Amino acid sequence: MPSQAEIFDSVREVLVDALGVDDDEVTPEATLIGDLGAESIDFLDIVFRLEKAFDIKIPRGELFPENLTAADSGFILDGKVTEAGLNELRTRMPHADVSKLAANPKVENISDLFTVDMICKFVGARI
Repeated sequence: MPSQAEIFDSVREVLVDALGVDDDEVTPEATLIGDLGAESIDFLDIVFRLEKAFDIKIPRGELFPENLTAADSGFILDGKVTEAGLNELRTRMPHADVSKLAANPKVENISDLFTVDMICKFVGARI
């Protein structure tokens, strides 16, 4: 089983290739969207590259959950993630640090959950 450092190095390589960023930009704290400039279409490419790099299968929506902010989900109210929404995020994304979002649950802060470290923890749990 690879070490955390080896997982990080491989994840960094995947993100450099998928997003066209410099390897020094890919830090554990870096957010995929805000810091590395990922767009939603990039998430599919990242999942494909992670599957190939680590020889794992990642079911659709498992690494990057979908439909969390849908109007009828019951997880969003007045532009904020509800307690039920935070609990759903904790359940569907055990590899993410939801505590910062819980402190400031604005919908636009959901993208900050998607960090390099979150991907590393996800991959580490899968292999």
